[in-house]
Amino acid sequence: MLDSRRPLAVTLVAGVDTSTQSCKVLVVDAATGATVREGRAPHPDGTEVDPAGWWAALIAAVDAAGGLDDVEAISIGGQQHGLVALDGDGRVVRDALLWNDTRSAGAAADLVAEVGADEYARRTGVVPVASFTATKLRWMRDHEPELAARIAAVALPHDWLTWRLRGYGPAGEGPLGPVLDELVTDRSDASGTAYFSATTGEYDLALFELALGRPARVAEPGLHHSGDASAIVLPRVLAPGESVTTDAVTPELRRSQPGLLVAGGAGDNAAAALGLGAIAGDAVVSIGTSGTVFAVSEHPVTDESGTVAGFADAAGFHLPLVATLNAARVLDAGARLLGVDHDELAALALAAEPGAAGLVLRPYFEGERTPNLPDATATLSGMTLASTTRENLARAVIEGMLCGLADGLDAITALGVPAERVLLIGGAARNPAVSAIAAQVLGVPIVVPEPAEYVARGAAVQAAWALTGTRPDWRIATHADVAADPRPHVRAAYAAAP
Repeated sequence: MLDSRRPLAVTLVAGVDTSTQSCKVLVVDAATGATVREGRAPHPDGTEVDPAGWWAALIAAVDAAGGLDDVEAISIGGQQHGLVALDGDGRVVRDALLWNDTRSAGAAADLVAEVGADEYARRTGVVPVASFTATKLRWMRDHEPELAARIAAVALPHDWLTWRLRGYGPAGEGPLGPVLDELVTDRSDASGTAYFSATTGEYDLALFELALGRPARVAEPGLHHSGDASAIVLPRVLAPGESVTTDAVTPELRRSQPGLLVAGGAGDNAAAALGLGAIAGDAVVSIGTSGTVFAVSEHPVTDESGTVAGFADAAGFHLPLVATLNAARVLDAGARLLGVDHDELAALALAAEPGAAGLVLRPYFEGERTPNLPDATATLSGMTLASTTRENLARAVIEGMLCGLADGLDAITALGVPAERVLLIGGAARNPAVSAIAAQVLGVPIVVPEPAEYVARGAAVQAAWALTGTRPDWRIATHADVAADPRPHVRAAYAAAP
């Protein structure tokens, strides 16, 4: 008998997260956002990686997710900033330099000195640091001039995978060959290059040329002159909801089909914002190995100090972002010191009063990026016989981590970006002490969504948007809602600590 509770036809879309560590593929119901099936595969380790490893992982993850033969649209989101340099035959010139490869720190300083931090911020919304693509291009120009001279196109990791997915690729591999003018990207990932303006929506070709010493142009589909060395090809930027198609399917990408709609993709934080359904007034605090604070803004953001990166989002707005180095591992250090697990750390912290009786941890265990204190170390102050208890120490660990993230949120709101609530995500978000103390330290309502692959889910949102012409409004499951409970003395003590 036919089960009347099951839809007669379900339209499926797929979202991909090609992160630093792995590739995740979600196949979801385009109407509801419900996950139908999923797959994943690991990525190679390292801060420089052969992109072929990403392609192999995408093939394996798609296969594990049951293929794409019943999928109507797909989008790829993932790690930002990585440099994929291609020659005229579509082959990678060298292993991709990832966002976390810091060899270009000196090149970043050189670019800022040549242009000026305020001018960079005005033109691109960011001030270059080692993670950004432009600095890696300058490093190649200075340290690998022979390889830099071979570059015919520059792509970001998700751009290159989108290109391969559509049937293009190195000579002799992709069935459609090395057509560099078929490279596409989106504004969120392009805004992390330091040669694209989130305000104008266009590349700053003069800044690109300053970085590499050679001119560039934007890809023009239909030109098909992949060997033209007169100017380096940069991916065409697709608008939110815009798509291209898979013009052929490579044989190893089993159970796929030509004609599949392919959206422009997104940087990982922008994709996560889409997956969370974040809108203007929402801020996202992600507590992972490092910490990230970003907010959806209806207007562009400029910060010449470089504290806030004025990225674009994937929905036509802006995504000012602050990154910190010290996040979940601060909790690991506290639990290890006290000889407890994370549940016991939470119980101890909640047994102490806000402010931990004056005990303050500045958690710069690995230096810090925001504020820019690369050589700093962690400090514990306010220790008296009365304040130095296990409970207060546990509380100080969590408060210190959250105060660092709160400083990042303050930097964003100081630029006129509202934060009416915080969506708290990441490995530590479900810790009850973290969410409760976050409501006190951040002073705004806290929403803790259920754990999910929000980058891949955001890519699926983008795929559904491309398919239907409308951004979907999928419900997200919530683990906890915590009312704002501001305790300003906690932040004051943290600010005053030595």
